[in-house]
Amino acid sequence: MKRFLLASLGFLFVVGRPVCGAEDGFRPLFNGHDLAGWVPVNVAPETFTARDGMIVSTGRPTGVIRTDHQYENFILELEWRHMQPGGNAGLFVWSDGLPDVGVPFTRSFEVQILDGQNTRDYTSHGDIFGIWGATMTPDRPHPSGWMRCLPSERRAKPSPGWNHYRVTCNDGTIKLAVNGKEVSGASRCVPRKGYLCLEAEGSECHFRNLMIKELPSTGATEAETAARDEGFVSLYSGLDLRGWTISDPGHAGHWKATNAILSYDGKSTAKDRDLWTEKAYGDFILVADWRLPGKPSPRRRPVVLPNGDDARNPDGSPKTREIPYAGDSGILLRGQEKAQVNITCNTIGSGELYGYRTDKSLPADVRTGAIPKVKADAPLGKWNRFVITMRKDRLTVVLNGKTVIDDTQLPGLPGRGPIGLQHHGDPVQFTNLFIKELDR
Repeated sequence: MKRFLLASLGFLFVVGRPVCGAEDGFRPLFNGHDLAGWVPVNVAPETFTARDGMIVSTGRPTGVIRTDHQYENFILELEWRHMQPGGNAGLFVWSDGLPDVGVPFTRSFEVQILDGQNTRDYTSHGDIFGIWGATMTPDRPHPSGWMRCLPSERRAKPSPGWNHYRVTCNDGTIKLAVNGKEVSGASRCVPRKGYLCLEAEGSECHFRNLMIKELPSTGATEAETAARDEGFVSLYSGLDLRGWTISDPGHAGHWKATNAILSYDGKSTAKDRDLWTEKAYGDFILVADWRLPGKPSPRRRPVVLPNGDDARNPDGSPKTREIPYAGDSGILLRGQEKAQVNITCNTIGSGELYGYRTDKSLPADVRTGAIPKVKADAPLGKWNRFVITMRKDRLTVVLNGKTVIDDTQLPGLPGRGPIGLQHHGDPVQFTNLFIKELDR
């Protein structure tokens, strides 16, 4: 009877304190039964699940789920607990829709959810910090000058105790109360509108009683708004190679899921050593982060002429230039080895369509369109991002924010086919593989 009366007044007492109810403007962000309203970004379906009135994170792979729409100004309340000492997780606010290049984390502000790890520079008691390009001013200077606010008081309970966070985000400021007292904050945050995310980072963590109260808008501009979701879905679970054709035993131990990174050692013995999606695609936009992790060594590579031919010396021998070389791979389109968006070390940069550039039976504009307009590769060993748009037989490739292939035609390309990650005998790594189908 007492529990019924308290609930009727708009409160439910949990771990010794009231959680706000619907009558004071709060509404649940989690219905207690399933993950309706939440979107897995770069994690497996089983990474986050609903169980016993909680959102349960296994911690694997490292990645996030996010809300299905963005928030500007709000008060968020939630409880969390780690199930093992030293566990790591996080709450991201004002987040982009997709992870930043080469990492499993989104540009956002992390409200740290950590257990039992306390140093001069970080704590387990409610640090706030900007990640992957998000900027802020901490309420107090950090001892090492970091863009991070350390809590004024250490109030979090160790694993497996429950902790309560109240996060107030309003007009570019963030304030965090831990177990009933404000301890951390930041101002002049950019972005100041975006998604909310729960982070998995290696260990089991539980969340419950997630409630939000939206506050009036203060007019966040487009420049102050995080990048919106555009309907992308992940092609990589982070745990295994489900969705990819790996039945040939020659692939075993060579194409490997290594947490957020899909790694290839260049040594598959399968009949077809490329790795292909099980599903065929027609028109799409593909996001693919990649890097060549091999140690660079000097190698001579062909010089390419503006018409697509390899240059020749006066004696007719191939004209080459010495460059650092760390390997070769590519993204294969619609099941075709010829339709390869090249990942390589050469004189003209990645994004080249080698099969089209070197096919002298093709029209001149097709061959020249297969040459990257600019060399946009990151330094060797660093992560790169392709954004590949395929519409009918026209292809555009953006590499690290620069258009390298611009609406070029690929004659003879089938209307549908799987997407492949190319074997070329060299180590290569991929992460953040996302696709948006345009012809569904």
